[in-house]
Order: sequence, then structure tokens, then C-alpha cells
Amino acid sequence: MSETKTMPPGAPRCWDAKVLELTPYGLDGRVHGLWLLTLENPGITAVKPGQFAMLRPASWGFDLLWARPLSLCRVLPDRLVFHFQVAGRGTAALTRLRPGESVTIWGPLGNGFAVERDTPTLLVAGGIGLAPFVEYAAAHPNPASLSLLFGHRPPLSCYPFEDLAGLMPAASFQDKNAEDIKRFVSLLDERIASHAKTPNALILACGPTPLLKTVRELALRHSVRCQVSLENRMACGVGACLGCVATMSDGQHAQTCIKGPVFWADTITL
Repeated sequence: MSETKTMPPGAPRCWDAKVLELTPYGLDGRVHGLWLLTLENPGITAVKPGQFAMLRPASWGFDLLWARPLSLCRVLPDRLVFHFQVAGRGTAALTRLRPGESVTIWGPLGNGFAVERDTPTLLVAGGIGLAPFVEYAAAHPNPASLSLLFGHRPPLSCYPFEDLAGLMPAASFQDKNAEDIKRFVSLLDERIASHAKTPNALILACGPTPLLKTVRELALRHSVRCQVSLENRMACGVGACLGCVATMSDGQHAQTCIKGPVFWADTITL
């Protein structure tokens, strides 16, 4: 059983949850640092797709002080699923977890993506940015209105692409060099321009900053509504440390963890 911890009034709930499973994703997952972590669900029920949680294993002690933010890939009554990629000491340490170990988790945090039942919605994901769209598609009231364009570098088998391809029209593009990236940008331009012809169309994007910058610029150029989910570094997840601020289009600054991570593209600069 998980243990609920006391948090200050207004703060997100905090629990200790047990690790159920940790496995590399696909045959090449270990090689490319892509993993699937499953925790017991300590009581999280109401989630907006696109939200995230902060995770800090008890075994870290004082070696790694800050928790790590991970997108909620799936939220099920009995378990929480996180798809993550090793990017530094913290995520590398997560790969050493074992079933039964305790992880302190707080969340769900931040703002999620817009969910509009009958609006044609194009999902644009880059690499590990695919993770939140698994829950988005699973929870969407009308997946038939969705489509996906996914760009990646490791093999497609390292990602939960098939989970989405079974629900909507989905295309993937693997980039291995600079020329591939140019071709992917051209493909993005074509898809976004075509999508923009549909009244009230919507684009949702998640992935590395260069991808989000490109999607934002193309969405503004073609006058289509767009939201982007930022992958800024975070430490606290609750707006206190000011380590994840984003610059807004009016020159002001906002904490990504509480004002985002999902922003309307025309309200921020990248």
C-alpha cells in the first residue's frame, strides 16, 4: 500500500508508491536509454492529459537532492506508467530501480492539453515527447478526430508508437542526419499547412525545443491554433524554485511547472 504524505495547504498531494516494473522499451531500448517505469497508483484519479509528476526514489538519499519530472504516459486505476529517456544522472539512476522499491511522487502537476471532442487535432511529437500523447489518445472522447506525426532518432520500436497508431492515422519519420531533419521540417510544413485549411483545427506538440520552435513558427505562419508542451528543466514542480521559467510573448516570465508545461503557442517565445 502507498503512504500519503502531508503537504502544505494548496500543494499537490504527495505519496510513497512502490515500483511494479522497470524494463527497457523494445529490443533496442537499453541501448538508446529508453525505459518504461510502472508504479502502483497511490490514488491519482483526475488527470488532464499532458500533466506530469515529480518522482524521487527513497534510495537516492542525499546523493541526488532534486526529484525528476516525468510525463504521465498512462494513468490506470492500479498503476501509473512513465516512458522516459536517460538524459543525465537522475534519469540514469531511475534505471537502477527494482520492483518493490519506494518512490516519492507528487502530482499531477501543471496544465494539460486542450481536449476538444470533434475538433480535427494533429499531434506532433518528437522523441520522448510521444509519451503524454498515449494518455491523451486513450482518454480522448473521440480518437477518430486525431492524427499523429512522429519524429524520432532511435528505432521506432523504442517508443509506444503502435499504441497510438491503433487509434488514429499515424506517420513516423526517423531522422539520422541533417538532411533528414530538413526533410522532416518540410513534411511538417506540408502537414500543418494542410491541417490549417480545416476550420478551428488544433495542433498539439511535445518534444525537444527545436521541434517546438519549428511547430510554433509554422502554426503562426499558417494561422492555426497550437499548443506546445515545454521540456524545461525542473527541480520542485510547484513553482517555488523558479528554475523552469519560460519567456512569454509580452516579455513577462512564467514558471513552466505551474503555468505550463502546456502553453498556447502565441503566448510564449522559444
